[in-house]
Amino acid sequence: MSNERAGVRLWAWAGLASLAVVAVPLLAQQPAPSPADRMAQRPGEGRKPEWPAPAITEYRPDSRLVVAEHPTPRAKFPVVDVHSHHATPIAPERLAAVVKAMDQLNLRVLVNLSGGWGAKLRQGLAAIRNSPYPDRMVLFANVDFSGGVGPGFGQKAAAQLEADIRAGALGLKIFKELGLRVQKTDGTRLHLDDGELDPIWATCGRLGVPVLIHTAEPAPFFDPIDFGNERWLEQALFADRRYQDPKFPRFEELIAERDRMFERHPKTTFIGAHMLYHSNDLARLGRLLDRLPNVYPELAAVLAEYGRQPRAARAFFVKYQDRILFGKDSFQADEFPYYWRTLETADEYFDYYRDYHAFWKLYGLDLPDEVLKKIYYENALRLVKGLPTTGFPE
Repeated sequence: MSNERAGVRLWAWAGLASLAVVAVPLLAQQPAPSPADRMAQRPGEGRKPEWPAPAITEYRPDSRLVVAEHPTPRAKFPVVDVHSHHATPIAPERLAAVVKAMDQLNLRVLVNLSGGWGAKLRQGLAAIRNSPYPDRMVLFANVDFSGGVGPGFGQKAAAQLEADIRAGALGLKIFKELGLRVQKTDGTRLHLDDGELDPIWATCGRLGVPVLIHTAEPAPFFDPIDFGNERWLEQALFADRRYQDPKFPRFEELIAERDRMFERHPKTTFIGAHMLYHSNDLARLGRLLDRLPNVYPELAAVLAEYGRQPRAARAFFVKYQDRILFGKDSFQADEFPYYWRTLETADEYFDYYRDYHAFWKLYGLDLPDEVLKKIYYENALRLVKGLPTTGFPE
């Protein structure tokens, strides 16, 4: 029954002489609903489906939208992918298969961030150097945190890192375990800005090599897992992507530690993996970049974020075109064309490749050629010294 119809019936009831005394004060407490209140009720609000509703994994409606489509199987310009992961040392047949896919995609150089340290790193470097493709893949070194971090750890790790750089590694990759799971020798969590790690960052600054660092995970992975969490399905599918347990620090706690570390080492270049997990808030990311000129975001695995906000993302990419690097993360050849299409075209409302990441569509940013060149290869060649330089436009 609508509020208006209920009001009419009350007034009719009030006209009965025997109930007049009772009805008048009652009506005084029931003002007629305002137009705004009536507008707040939506047609069909509160109704239930007449047949069983599909599960979240079953509802995949076919779009009837008809718009221009420009699938982009090959990047417009050669690309340096600064965020890739492969076995170290890579097997000859696997490297050959990867390079074949790279040629089809117009990927010129891959940065394998899983280089390891010491003997493993040197074996990995030799495998690439002695292959038919010595200019298609490079390695970043890693730090061994497995034994915990105690007094003197930083100096020892920095010395190993310097040896790894001298051997041929072009940078350092820090995995997300730092901050989330790496512990000190006393069993407490090692904070990202712990002073014991300062020699590592300082060594990278002195040697002029970048640190590509993955900190935290998307903020919804730390939020309550309820139907308001837009990454609900992903967390339901992957138990290792849930960080609600109090044993883990909160998202903002990790970000604060990371940013303090960045600020304390202004002479060290930091490449923030996954756009530093601020691609859902580009204004915040812009303020961070303005404040910290030694920090550079890369694009890996957050395409669904900037692909759903094409106007804001395009403006951001144009403004910070000298700071952004291309990265993909997992090497799955059929997924790269989604990046090319998003960055290069003005297409609207097209699918993302992993539905558990996003329940929305992507839109193209239609970036200018000069911006694409910087993101695809120029910024990487400037920041990562020693990258192969053949195969790029003059």
